[in-house]
Amino acid sequence: MTGHEEGAASALRIELVNPVVRRVVEDARNDPDAFWDRAARELPWFRSWEKTLTWDQPSFRWFEGGITNLAYNCLDHHVLHGRGEQAALVGLNERGERRISTYAQLLGDVERAAAGLRGMGIGKGDRITIYMPTIPEAVILMLAAVRIGAIHMVVFAGFGERALGDRIRASGSRLVFTSDVTYRKGKDVRLKEIVDAALDGGREPHAVRHVVVLNRTGGAVPMTAGRDVPWEEFLARGAGQSRAHEPLESNEPAFILATSGTTAKPKLAVHTHGGYQVHVASMGRWCLGLRAGEVWWSTSDIGWIVGHGYIVYAPLLAGCTTVAYEGAIDHPDPSTVWKIVEEFRVTGVFTSPTAIRLLMRYGDDAARGFDLSTLERVFSAGEVLNAPAWDWLQNRVLAGRVPVIDHMWQTETSGPVFGNPYGISLLPIKPGSATIPLPGIECAVLTPEGEPCRPGEKGIMAIRRPFPGLTASLWGEPDRYGADYWSKIPGVYSTGDSAMIDEDGYVWFMGRADEIIKIAGHRLGTIEVETACLQHSSVAEAGVTGRPDELRGEIISAFVVLRQGHDPSPELRAAILATIRRELGAVAVVGELNFVRNLPKTRSGKIMRRVLKAVTLGKDPGDITTIEDEGSVDEAREAWREMRGEMKG
Repeated sequence: MTGHEEGAASALRIELVNPVVRRVVEDARNDPDAFWDRAARELPWFRSWEKTLTWDQPSFRWFEGGITNLAYNCLDHHVLHGRGEQAALVGLNERGERRISTYAQLLGDVERAAAGLRGMGIGKGDRITIYMPTIPEAVILMLAAVRIGAIHMVVFAGFGERALGDRIRASGSRLVFTSDVTYRKGKDVRLKEIVDAALDGGREPHAVRHVVVLNRTGGAVPMTAGRDVPWEEFLARGAGQSRAHEPLESNEPAFILATSGTTAKPKLAVHTHGGYQVHVASMGRWCLGLRAGEVWWSTSDIGWIVGHGYIVYAPLLAGCTTVAYEGAIDHPDPSTVWKIVEEFRVTGVFTSPTAIRLLMRYGDDAARGFDLSTLERVFSAGEVLNAPAWDWLQNRVLAGRVPVIDHMWQTETSGPVFGNPYGISLLPIKPGSATIPLPGIECAVLTPEGEPCRPGEKGIMAIRRPFPGLTASLWGEPDRYGADYWSKIPGVYSTGDSAMIDEDGYVWFMGRADEIIKIAGHRLGTIEVETACLQHSSVAEAGVTGRPDELRGEIISAFVVLRQGHDPSPELRAAILATIRRELGAVAVVGELNFVRNLPKTRSGKIMRRVLKAVTLGKDPGDITTIEDEGSVDEAREAWREMRGEMKG
């Protein structure tokens, strides 16, 4: 090949990122403040800001002095501009129940709930916890809290009592909202009793004054006199209270949401009225292509950041009709997804790799016979969408006419940060890649020492400069924020994800660089799981790691040391597994629980979880010169081998 031909080939490779996208990306890189200033002006503001970005490392403030309200822009703005009769929220569940609210109706419901909150003594800056399924009442509560300047914390209604209790206490919530049940795979899963156990478990004190209970079934619900309040009474307490929105400075908190870490104490990421809505609305346009009037469905749960941003806030900011679904997407049968797409003429779907792999297990027939002609694009996030699952959905089920697009983000980033900018111009899809850093995201793959990695070289993905959606603080823990995010690699925000960028500028994520376990897109810290193991009276120590699982991405592999006087048995294993499930909920899927006499630890007493991971994967654990007892590695390996034999047998 001549030099001219080599240059031409290189140019062709670079042009995978086409000029339309490249122009937007370079505009953001050349003057990021001006870029985000223009993005913010796409939204309504009561008063403009004085400064786009104030960056006092490690924290920062966006659109300082600007006055806004996230809930107002989601609802009031649209009603005032003629969209009141359009459907805003479609509430569905696996039992076939449907509830559709227009923008005007949803605004009325939110106003009533806002008055109810005020009637319960909740005002600006107060925290409430919402432990409810993905139902209209939960969405209404989120918007009502934000409307009056209160701060909501939604807890996934699959978490157990300890996880819920830890989050309630960490947030300082004054009210907890729950329902009697959630619906899951044809069953009524009790929620109120979990709330009672979380509050009455004899742990640290909490600030909760009342628990508001939505009775969905009409059956008996345990109610604590003086504390518990029926939903109807909550709304009635709004009589005579103001329903008005609260004008708020851009950097006032809108909500807090727990994200897993490597310690048992959850980290509560803070997201603000101004920066958050600019980011999720902008990425909603640039990455997801959200537009007014379309029907959008994110199959996530409101307990996760995806549910916040792309079930509730971004679709409503854009003027979409958003679908909120409660239950399993394969119940009562695997055609449920396609029935909903056909019935409601859905144009865009946001789901997870786990959901795609689940549907793939049922085969191609489930989607046949349904009219999917309205569907324009499918997005996937939560973990890497592997190539076989991508190929099955895009090319076999959707016949190659609908792009299936992977992208990546975190609880701390509000919305997408890496993706294929469908809303600007769709780039060629490389299955398994998150595509490119989206406009306004300045990032680099670095070594742990902060040196740039070469194309194709694995390192840690880092953010060089704040963007509006990036959390600027952790609730109640300012020092922890800097230490956990900006000190791992000095001067940059460490995502904690292992990644590499190829020669075309496409980003490939390899998984967490730390010890977070991702189960079906849900994130659990190892310490949280180990703490749950220790709740059983027979357990002295526990070490856990994640191992690959074809359906869920990862599941838990646990190694347990028993207290003296307790012997391993199938019954004890089942009891410990039941304890883990009670503490953390069904999301904590344990693939196997191994009994060992010792855990591999450093001489300073730290559990070497990388050794446990190596054991479960059948790999060499590498350097173990710092280990306290080298025999513990062989013991863990033998326990794993025996477990595998039992499972195969």
